[in-house]
Amino acid sequence: MTRPTGPFLFILATMVIDAIGIGIVFPIMPDLMDRVGATGAGQGAFWGGVLLASYAAAQFIFAPIVGAISDAFGRKPVLLASLAFLALDYVIMALVDNFWWLLVGRTLAGLAGATYITATAYVSDITPPEGRAARFGLIGAAFGLGFVLGPALGGVAAAWHITAPFWLAAGLAAANVIFGLFVLPESLPPAHRRPFALRDLNPFGTILRAFRLPGLTIPLICLGLFEFANMVYVTLWSFWGREVFGWSTLVIGLSLSAYGILAALSQIFVMPRAIIWLGERRLMLLGLMLAFVAFAGFSLSTAIWAVAILLVLSALTDLVPPTLTAMAANSVEEDQQGMVQGVIAALASLAAVMAPLVFTPVFGAFVGDDAPIYWPGAPFALAALIVAVILPIAWRQGRAR
Repeated sequence: MTRPTGPFLFILATMVIDAIGIGIVFPIMPDLMDRVGATGAGQGAFWGGVLLASYAAAQFIFAPIVGAISDAFGRKPVLLASLAFLALDYVIMALVDNFWWLLVGRTLAGLAGATYITATAYVSDITPPEGRAARFGLIGAAFGLGFVLGPALGGVAAAWHITAPFWLAAGLAAANVIFGLFVLPESLPPAHRRPFALRDLNPFGTILRAFRLPGLTIPLICLGLFEFANMVYVTLWSFWGREVFGWSTLVIGLSLSAYGILAALSQIFVMPRAIIWLGERRLMLLGLMLAFVAFAGFSLSTAIWAVAILLVLSALTDLVPPTLTAMAANSVEEDQQGMVQGVIAALASLAAVMAPLVFTPVFGAFVGDDAPIYWPGAPFALAALIVAVILPIAWRQGRAR
Protein backbone atom coordinates (compact mmCIF):
# COMPACT_ATOMS: atom_id res chain seq x y z
CA MET A 1 0.00 0.00 0.00
CA THR A 2 1.28 3.47 -0.82
CA ARG A 3 1.87 5.97 1.91
CA PRO A 4 -1.12 8.05 3.08
CA THR A 5 -1.82 11.03 0.81
CA GLY A 6 -3.62 14.30 1.51
CA PRO A 7 -6.98 13.01 0.17
CA PHE A 8 -6.72 9.79 2.18
CA LEU A 9 -5.80 11.70 5.33
CA PHE A 10 -8.91 13.82 4.73
CA ILE A 11 -11.02 10.64 4.54
CA LEU A 12 -9.52 9.36 7.80
CA ALA A 13 -10.22 12.70 9.48
CA THR A 14 -13.80 12.58 8.20
CA MET A 15 -14.32 9.11 9.70
CA VAL A 16 -12.94 10.26 13.05
CA ILE A 17 -15.23 13.31 13.08
CA ASP A 18 -18.27 11.20 12.09
CA ALA A 19 -17.60 8.82 14.99
CA ILE A 20 -17.02 11.71 17.39
CA GLY A 21 -20.45 13.01 16.35
CA ILE A 22 -22.01 9.72 17.42
CA GLY A 23 -20.23 9.45 20.76
CA ILE A 24 -19.94 13.05 21.93
CA VAL A 25 -23.60 13.23 22.96
CA PHE A 26 -23.68 10.10 25.12
CA PRO A 27 -22.11 11.37 28.38
CA ILE A 28 -23.95 14.72 28.35
CA MET A 29 -27.36 13.36 27.40
CA PRO A 30 -28.89 13.62 30.93
CA ASP A 31 -27.76 17.26 31.30
CA LEU A 32 -28.81 18.02 27.73
CA MET A 33 -32.32 16.71 28.42
CA ASP A 34 -32.51 18.79 31.60
CA ARG A 35 -31.57 21.84 29.52
CA VAL A 36 -34.53 21.36 27.14
CA GLY A 37 -37.03 20.58 29.90
CA ALA A 38 -37.08 16.76 29.93
CA THR A 39 -36.38 16.46 33.65
CA GLY A 40 -36.20 13.26 35.66
CA ALA A 41 -34.44 10.01 34.80
CA GLY A 42 -37.39 8.34 33.08
CA GLN A 43 -38.52 11.33 31.00
CA GLY A 44 -34.95 12.30 30.12
CA ALA A 45 -34.10 8.75 29.02
CA PHE A 46 -37.22 8.56 26.81
CA TRP A 47 -36.61 11.82 24.95
CA GLY A 48 -32.90 11.10 24.76
CA GLY A 49 -33.85 7.80 23.12
CA VAL A 50 -35.96 9.71 20.58
CA LEU A 51 -32.88 11.78 19.70
CA LEU A 52 -30.75 8.65 19.24
CA ALA A 53 -33.45 7.02 17.13
CA SER A 54 -33.75 10.11 14.90
CA TYR A 55 -30.00 10.04 14.23
CA ALA A 56 -30.02 6.35 13.29
CA ALA A 57 -33.20 6.68 11.20
CA ALA A 58 -31.69 9.54 9.22
CA GLN A 59 -28.60 7.43 8.54
CA PHE A 60 -30.71 4.46 7.43
CA ILE A 61 -32.89 6.55 5.12
CA PHE A 62 -30.28 8.88 3.67
CA ALA A 63 -27.31 6.52 3.22
CA PRO A 64 -28.52 5.12 -0.13
CA ILE A 65 -29.58 8.59 -1.27
CA VAL A 66 -26.22 10.15 -0.38
CA GLY A 67 -24.42 7.30 -2.12
CA ALA A 68 -26.52 7.69 -5.27
CA ILE A 69 -25.97 11.46 -5.34
CA SER A 70 -22.22 10.95 -5.11
CA ASP A 71 -22.39 8.49 -8.03
CA ALA A 72 -24.24 11.09 -10.08
CA PHE A 73 -22.47 14.34 -9.14
CA GLY A 74 -19.10 13.30 -7.71
CA ARG A 75 -17.64 12.49 -4.30
CA LYS A 76 -16.02 15.81 -3.34
CA PRO A 77 -19.13 18.04 -3.24
CA VAL A 78 -21.07 15.42 -1.27
CA LEU A 79 -18.30 14.97 1.31
CA LEU A 80 -17.73 18.69 1.82
CA ALA A 81 -21.45 19.49 1.96
CA SER A 82 -21.99 16.73 4.52
CA LEU A 83 -19.23 18.05 6.75
CA ALA A 84 -20.70 21.55 6.49
CA PHE A 85 -24.07 20.12 7.54
CA LEU A 86 -22.35 18.43 10.48
CA ALA A 87 -20.79 21.71 11.62
CA LEU A 88 -24.22 23.39 11.33
CA ASP A 89 -25.78 20.64 13.43
CA TYR A 90 -23.28 21.17 16.25
CA VAL A 91 -23.93 24.91 16.23
CA ILE A 92 -27.69 24.26 16.42
CA MET A 93 -27.22 21.90 19.37
CA ALA A 94 -25.02 24.44 21.15
CA LEU A 95 -27.52 27.29 20.76
CA VAL A 96 -30.98 25.79 21.17
CA ASP A 97 -32.82 25.16 24.42
CA ASN A 98 -35.86 23.62 22.72
CA PHE A 99 -36.18 19.87 22.18
CA TRP A 100 -37.69 20.06 18.70
CA TRP A 101 -34.85 22.16 17.33
CA LEU A 102 -32.50 19.69 18.98
CA LEU A 103 -34.31 16.92 17.09
CA VAL A 104 -33.79 18.81 13.82
CA GLY A 105 -30.10 19.10 14.62
CA ARG A 106 -29.64 15.40 15.32
CA THR A 107 -31.52 14.50 12.13
CA LEU A 108 -29.12 16.72 10.17
CA ALA A 109 -26.23 14.96 11.93
CA GLY A 110 -27.61 11.57 10.86
CA LEU A 111 -27.87 12.79 7.27
CA ALA A 112 -24.30 14.05 7.37
CA GLY A 113 -23.09 10.92 9.13
CA ALA A 114 -24.30 8.79 6.20
CA THR A 115 -21.16 9.91 4.34
CA TYR A 116 -19.31 6.70 5.25
CA ILE A 117 -20.63 5.21 1.99
CA THR A 118 -19.22 8.14 -0.03
CA ALA A 119 -15.97 8.05 1.93
CA THR A 120 -15.38 4.36 1.24
CA ALA A 121 -16.32 4.88 -2.41
CA TYR A 122 -13.72 7.68 -2.61
CA VAL A 123 -11.07 5.34 -1.20
CA SER A 124 -12.01 2.70 -3.80
CA ASP A 125 -11.64 5.34 -6.51
CA ILE A 126 -8.12 6.38 -5.48
CA THR A 127 -6.70 3.00 -4.36
CA PRO A 128 -5.61 0.07 -6.55
CA PRO A 129 -7.40 -3.23 -5.81
CA GLU A 130 -4.42 -4.80 -4.03
CA GLY A 131 -4.29 -1.92 -1.50
CA ARG A 132 -7.97 -1.51 -0.71
CA ALA A 133 -8.22 -4.07 2.11
CA ALA A 134 -5.42 -2.38 4.08
CA ARG A 135 -6.93 1.07 3.58
CA PHE A 136 -10.41 -0.08 4.57
CA GLY A 137 -8.80 -1.45 7.74
CA LEU A 138 -7.37 2.00 8.45
CA ILE A 139 -10.83 3.51 7.92
CA GLY A 140 -12.25 1.11 10.53
CA ALA A 141 -9.46 2.04 12.93
CA ALA A 142 -10.15 5.75 12.38
CA PHE A 143 -13.84 5.25 13.13
CA GLY A 144 -12.93 3.33 16.29
CA LEU A 145 -10.59 6.13 17.37
CA GLY A 146 -13.38 8.68 16.91
CA PHE A 147 -15.80 6.56 18.92
CA VAL A 148 -13.30 6.45 21.79
CA LEU A 149 -12.57 10.19 21.55
CA GLY A 150 -16.23 11.25 21.30
CA PRO A 151 -17.39 10.26 24.80
CA ALA A 152 -14.10 11.44 26.32
CA LEU A 153 -14.35 14.85 24.63
CA GLY A 154 -17.99 15.14 25.61
CA GLY A 155 -17.28 14.33 29.23
CA VAL A 156 -14.22 16.58 29.60
CA ALA A 157 -15.54 19.58 27.66
CA ALA A 158 -18.90 19.48 29.45
CA ALA A 159 -17.04 20.15 32.70
CA TRP A 160 -16.51 23.70 31.35
CA HIS A 161 -20.04 24.15 29.97
CA ILE A 162 -22.83 21.90 28.70
CA THR A 163 -22.49 23.39 25.18
CA ALA A 164 -18.67 23.23 25.00
CA PRO A 165 -18.57 19.76 23.33
CA PHE A 166 -20.73 21.00 20.46
CA TRP A 167 -18.63 24.10 19.81
CA LEU A 168 -15.52 21.92 19.82
CA ALA A 169 -17.06 19.43 17.37
CA ALA A 170 -18.31 22.25 15.12
CA GLY A 171 -14.79 23.65 14.95
CA LEU A 172 -13.34 20.25 14.02
CA ALA A 173 -15.91 19.74 11.25
CA ALA A 174 -15.39 23.26 9.85
CA ALA A 175 -11.61 22.85 9.92
CA ASN A 176 -11.94 19.58 7.99
CA VAL A 177 -14.07 21.33 5.33
CA ILE A 178 -11.27 23.87 4.82
CA PHE A 179 -8.70 21.05 4.74
CA GLY A 180 -10.75 19.22 2.09
CA LEU A 181 -11.07 22.32 -0.10
CA PHE A 182 -7.28 22.39 -0.47
CA VAL A 183 -6.29 18.70 -0.59
CA LEU A 184 -9.31 16.82 -1.99
CA PRO A 185 -9.52 16.40 -5.77
CA GLU A 186 -12.57 14.85 -7.38
CA SER A 187 -12.06 11.08 -7.64
CA LEU A 188 -14.97 10.16 -9.94
CA PRO A 189 -14.57 11.42 -13.52
CA PRO A 190 -17.78 12.37 -15.39
CA ALA A 191 -17.41 9.40 -17.73
CA HIS A 192 -17.81 6.98 -14.80
CA ARG A 193 -20.87 8.60 -13.23
CA ARG A 194 -24.37 7.15 -13.45
CA PRO A 195 -27.75 8.90 -13.48
CA PHE A 196 -29.68 9.24 -10.24
CA ALA A 197 -32.33 6.46 -10.11
CA LEU A 198 -35.49 6.19 -8.01
CA ARG A 199 -34.60 2.64 -6.94
CA ASP A 200 -31.68 4.10 -4.98
CA LEU A 201 -34.17 5.75 -2.61
CA ASN A 202 -35.59 2.49 -1.19
CA PRO A 203 -33.53 0.93 1.65
CA PHE A 204 -36.09 -1.84 2.26
CA GLY A 205 -36.08 -3.59 -1.11
CA THR A 206 -32.59 -5.06 -0.75
CA ILE A 207 -33.33 -6.27 2.79
CA LEU A 208 -36.43 -8.16 1.65
CA ARG A 209 -34.50 -9.77 -1.21
CA ALA A 210 -31.76 -10.92 1.17
CA PHE A 211 -34.22 -12.59 3.57
CA ARG A 212 -35.56 -14.66 0.68
CA LEU A 213 -32.17 -16.28 0.00
CA PRO A 214 -31.78 -19.87 1.33
CA GLY A 215 -29.64 -20.17 4.46
CA LEU A 216 -29.44 -16.44 5.10
CA THR A 217 -32.58 -15.79 7.12
CA ILE A 218 -31.44 -17.27 10.46
CA PRO A 219 -28.00 -15.57 10.58
CA LEU A 220 -29.59 -12.22 9.70
CA ILE A 221 -32.30 -12.63 12.36
CA CYS A 222 -29.70 -13.52 15.01
CA LEU A 223 -27.48 -10.62 14.00
CA GLY A 224 -30.35 -8.13 13.96
CA LEU A 225 -31.59 -9.24 17.39
CA PHE A 226 -28.10 -9.13 18.87
CA GLU A 227 -27.44 -5.63 17.52
CA PHE A 228 -30.79 -4.58 19.00
CA ALA A 229 -29.93 -5.99 22.43
CA ASN A 230 -26.43 -4.50 22.36
CA MET A 231 -27.87 -1.01 21.73
CA VAL A 232 -28.96 -0.93 25.40
CA TYR A 233 -25.45 0.32 26.24
CA VAL A 234 -25.58 3.22 23.80
CA THR A 235 -29.15 4.09 24.72
CA LEU A 236 -29.06 4.03 28.51
CA TRP A 237 -25.51 3.89 29.81
CA SER A 238 -25.39 7.56 30.82
CA PHE A 239 -28.86 7.56 32.42
CA TRP A 240 -28.24 4.24 34.18
CA GLY A 241 -24.84 5.40 35.50
CA ARG A 242 -26.33 8.67 36.72
CA GLU A 243 -29.30 6.92 38.37
CA VAL A 244 -27.45 4.03 40.04
CA PHE A 245 -24.07 5.58 40.88
CA GLY A 246 -24.55 9.34 40.52
CA TRP A 247 -21.84 9.54 37.87
CA SER A 248 -20.78 12.92 36.49
CA THR A 249 -20.55 13.59 32.76
CA LEU A 250 -16.77 13.16 33.00
CA VAL A 251 -17.05 9.70 34.57
CA ILE A 252 -19.69 8.64 32.04
CA GLY A 253 -17.49 9.79 29.16
CA LEU A 254 -14.42 8.02 30.51
CA SER A 255 -16.34 4.79 31.12
CA LEU A 256 -17.63 4.80 27.54
CA SER A 257 -14.13 5.44 26.24
CA ALA A 258 -12.84 2.57 28.37
CA TYR A 259 -15.45 0.32 26.80
CA GLY A 260 -14.39 1.45 23.32
CA ILE A 261 -10.73 0.73 24.06
CA LEU A 262 -11.53 -2.73 25.49
CA ALA A 263 -13.70 -3.55 22.47
CA ALA A 264 -10.95 -2.48 20.08
CA LEU A 265 -8.38 -4.59 21.94
CA SER A 266 -10.68 -7.61 21.80
CA GLN A 267 -11.04 -7.20 18.03
CA ILE A 268 -7.31 -6.72 17.43
CA PHE A 269 -5.78 -9.25 19.81
CA VAL A 270 -8.45 -11.73 20.97
CA MET A 271 -10.41 -12.32 17.76
CA PRO A 272 -7.59 -13.79 15.58
CA ARG A 273 -6.46 -16.22 18.28
CA ALA A 274 -9.95 -17.19 19.41
CA ILE A 275 -10.96 -18.11 15.86
CA ILE A 276 -7.96 -20.48 15.68
CA TRP A 277 -8.59 -22.01 19.10
CA LEU A 278 -12.37 -22.31 19.02
CA GLY A 279 -13.59 -21.93 15.46
CA GLU A 280 -16.40 -19.63 14.36
CA ARG A 281 -19.35 -21.59 15.79
CA ARG A 282 -17.97 -22.12 19.31
CA LEU A 283 -16.66 -18.55 19.47
CA MET A 284 -20.10 -17.24 18.49
CA LEU A 285 -21.81 -19.36 21.17
CA LEU A 286 -19.24 -18.36 23.81
CA GLY A 287 -19.73 -14.70 22.92
CA LEU A 288 -23.50 -15.02 23.22
CA MET A 289 -23.16 -16.66 26.64
CA LEU A 290 -20.82 -13.88 27.80
CA ALA A 291 -23.34 -11.34 26.49
CA PHE A 292 -26.09 -12.97 28.56
CA VAL A 293 -23.90 -12.89 31.69
CA ALA A 294 -22.92 -9.24 31.08
CA PHE A 295 -26.49 -8.05 30.51
CA ALA A 296 -27.80 -9.98 33.51
CA GLY A 297 -24.93 -8.67 35.64
CA PHE A 298 -25.56 -5.04 34.71
CA SER A 299 -29.27 -5.50 35.47
CA LEU A 300 -28.39 -6.31 39.09
CA SER A 301 -25.13 -4.39 39.57
CA THR A 302 -24.82 -1.84 42.37
CA ALA A 303 -21.02 -1.96 42.90
CA ILE A 304 -18.28 -0.27 40.87
CA TRP A 305 -16.00 -3.33 41.00
CA ALA A 306 -18.76 -5.41 39.40
CA VAL A 307 -19.16 -2.81 36.64
CA ALA A 308 -15.42 -2.99 35.92
CA ILE A 309 -15.54 -6.77 35.50
CA LEU A 310 -18.72 -6.66 33.42
CA LEU A 311 -17.21 -4.03 31.10
CA VAL A 312 -14.50 -6.53 30.14
CA LEU A 313 -17.11 -9.23 29.47
CA SER A 314 -19.28 -6.86 27.44
CA ALA A 315 -16.27 -5.85 25.31
CA LEU A 316 -15.60 -9.52 24.55
CA THR A 317 -19.16 -9.92 23.28
CA ASP A 318 -18.21 -7.64 20.38
CA LEU A 319 -16.73 -10.83 18.90
CA VAL A 320 -20.27 -12.06 18.16
CA PRO A 321 -21.16 -9.78 15.19
CA PRO A 322 -18.08 -10.77 13.11
CA THR A 323 -18.84 -14.48 13.54
CA LEU A 324 -22.51 -14.04 12.67
CA THR A 325 -21.46 -11.91 9.70
CA ALA A 326 -19.17 -14.72 8.53
CA MET A 327 -22.07 -17.19 8.82
CA ALA A 328 -24.22 -14.90 6.69
CA ALA A 329 -21.46 -14.34 4.12
CA ASN A 330 -20.76 -18.07 3.85
CA SER A 331 -24.43 -18.72 3.08
CA VAL A 332 -24.39 -16.93 -0.29
CA GLU A 333 -22.36 -16.90 -3.50
CA GLU A 334 -19.45 -14.55 -4.11
CA ASP A 335 -21.44 -12.27 -6.37
CA GLN A 336 -23.87 -11.54 -3.50
CA GLN A 337 -21.31 -10.55 -0.85
CA GLY A 338 -21.74 -6.81 -1.35
CA MET A 339 -25.50 -7.11 -1.01
CA VAL A 340 -25.16 -9.09 2.22
CA GLN A 341 -22.81 -6.54 3.79
CA GLY A 342 -25.17 -3.73 2.85
CA VAL A 343 -28.10 -5.55 4.43
CA ILE A 344 -26.12 -6.18 7.63
CA ALA A 345 -25.32 -2.46 7.86
CA ALA A 346 -28.99 -1.65 7.29
CA LEU A 347 -30.09 -4.04 10.04
CA ALA A 348 -27.65 -2.38 12.45
CA SER A 349 -29.20 1.00 11.62
CA LEU A 350 -32.71 -0.36 12.14
CA ALA A 351 -31.65 -1.75 15.52
CA ALA A 352 -30.29 1.68 16.41
CA VAL A 353 -33.67 3.19 15.51
CA MET A 354 -35.85 0.71 17.40
CA ALA A 355 -33.78 0.06 20.53
CA PRO A 356 -34.11 3.55 22.08
CA LEU A 357 -37.87 3.45 21.52
CA VAL A 358 -38.09 0.15 23.45
CA PHE A 359 -35.44 0.36 26.16
CA THR A 360 -36.09 3.91 27.35
CA PRO A 361 -39.80 3.32 28.22
CA VAL A 362 -38.74 0.20 30.15
CA PHE A 363 -36.19 2.25 32.07
CA GLY A 364 -38.76 4.97 32.79
CA ALA A 365 -41.30 2.41 34.00
CA PHE A 366 -38.90 1.10 36.65
CA VAL A 367 -37.44 4.38 37.97
CA GLY A 368 -40.56 6.55 38.13
CA ASP A 369 -42.52 7.37 41.26
CA ASP A 370 -45.25 4.90 40.29
CA ALA A 371 -42.86 2.06 39.41
CA PRO A 372 -44.02 -1.36 40.69
CA ILE A 373 -40.45 -1.99 41.87
CA TYR A 374 -37.37 0.22 41.65
CA TRP A 375 -35.12 -1.51 39.12
CA PRO A 376 -32.92 0.75 36.94
CA GLY A 377 -31.29 -2.32 35.44
CA ALA A 378 -34.54 -3.66 33.95
CA PRO A 379 -33.56 -2.77 30.33
CA PHE A 380 -30.40 -4.87 30.71
CA ALA A 381 -32.56 -7.77 31.88
CA LEU A 382 -34.65 -7.38 28.71
CA ALA A 383 -31.44 -7.46 26.63
CA ALA A 384 -30.38 -10.64 28.45
CA LEU A 385 -33.77 -12.21 27.61
CA ILE A 386 -33.27 -11.37 23.92
CA VAL A 387 -29.85 -13.05 23.94
CA ALA A 388 -31.40 -16.09 25.66
CA VAL A 389 -33.78 -16.34 22.70
CA ILE A 390 -30.91 -16.05 20.19
CA LEU A 391 -28.76 -18.77 21.80
CA PRO A 392 -30.77 -21.91 20.85
CA ILE A 393 -31.45 -20.53 17.37
CA ALA A 394 -27.75 -19.86 16.78
CA TRP A 395 -26.79 -23.26 18.25
CA ARG A 396 -29.12 -25.12 15.89
CA GLN A 397 -27.99 -23.04 12.92
CA GLY A 398 -24.35 -23.78 13.72
CA ARG A 399 -25.03 -27.53 13.93
CA ALA A 400 -26.91 -27.44 10.64
CA ARG A 401 -23.93 -25.77 8.97
